[in-house]
Amino acid sequence: MTQAVAKILEEAGQLSVAERADLADRIVENLSNNVPPEIAAAQIREVRRRIAQIESGEVAAIPSDDALAQIRRMLDSARPTN
Repeated sequence: MTQAVAKILEEAGQLSVAERADLADRIVENLSNNVPPEIAAAQIREVRRRIAQIESGEVAAIPSDDALAQIRRMLDSARPTN
C-alpha cells in the first residue's frame, strides 16, 4: 500500500458512516467508468440471468442482512489464524 493510500484510509476512518459510504460509492463509480465494454456486456448478461432465475423461481432471493451476515461468516472463516 502506498503512503498516499494509507493516508486516505486514515482520513476516511475519521468520516461518518454516511460519508464513508458516499466515498465508497464514488470510488466504485469511478472504477466502473474504466470497465472495458466486453466486461460491461458480460456483467449485464449475468444480471439478466440472475433476474430470470429469481423470476422463474429457480432461486430464491434472501434479505440483504442475511446475505451480508453469510458473507461476513465466510470471510471470517477464510482469514488465517495466528
